[in-house]
Amino acid sequence: MSDFQALVTGATGNVGSAILGVMKSRGVRVRALARNPEMLPEHPLVDVVQGDYDDQRSLDAATAGVGAIFVLTTPESPVPRHDRAILRAARSAGVTRIVKLSTTSAGARGPNNRIVGTWHRAAEDAVIASGLSWTILRPSSFASNFLRWADVINEGLPIPNMTGSGLQGVIDPRDVAAVAAECLLSGVAAGQIITLTGPELLSVPDRVARLARVLGRQITTVNVPPDQARERMRSSGMDAPAIETVIAGATWAGEGGDAHLTEEVKRILGRPPGTFENWALDHRAAFNAPSP
Repeated sequence: MSDFQALVTGATGNVGSAILGVMKSRGVRVRALARNPEMLPEHPLVDVVQGDYDDQRSLDAATAGVGAIFVLTTPESPVPRHDRAILRAARSAGVTRIVKLSTTSAGARGPNNRIVGTWHRAAEDAVIASGLSWTILRPSSFASNFLRWADVINEGLPIPNMTGSGLQGVIDPRDVAAVAAECLLSGVAAGQIITLTGPELLSVPDRVARLARVLGRQITTVNVPPDQARERMRSSGMDAPAIETVIAGATWAGEGGDAHLTEEVKRILGRPPGTFENWALDHRAAFNAPSP
């Protein structure tokens, strides 16, 4: 029997931290992997360890005595290489189950029949070929993406919009976490690739209108063409392959490629997914808005 039922990578992020919350509420002992473990509060059910995907020894130590792993790697880094590193550690440690967080664009094809989410798709392929029991979660756009614009909104500036009027099945990351936790603990959906969406299709302007209603203030958007977006990302230090992946995903979503809804959250959790407006209500403090 494993010492810990699961290892949660990306434990300080929106999804990882929410998975830890689910596990604690169920009384489940888990291990949390983070580059900066001091960011996580101490809890008797959570063993927090420091680790990095580029440090194989840290991954080997983190996976020892673990039954299942929630795998989250970020597209600003070499995703497939990092996934292969955690999978090597998992096999050596005798881990039996992997739940991989991917994205809807990993299943999409753009111009010239190329996969839109190329890095995520390569990471998925590594998971499927690992020989371990696996589940791949492909969520649509996160409601929490708006948190990155909190300072912009609070300063009264327009939100940059790279997807125009393109619709997406925006999902609350807490729902993604709840599904991931269920897959980790029960093994439901083993061997399946699951697309997760919220209950409605929303464009960026749709989300802005709902957020403005919740906050009781005017919020605007400004469309950002691909060349301008490239220059902004280049100036921020992002490398060329990562930039082109982001541009491809935004173009695909802007052209309606992500405009679909699924019932997977309800199928696995037995309840419907939360709305963007409910997410905004729960996070209004991030936008300097008082409780109603």
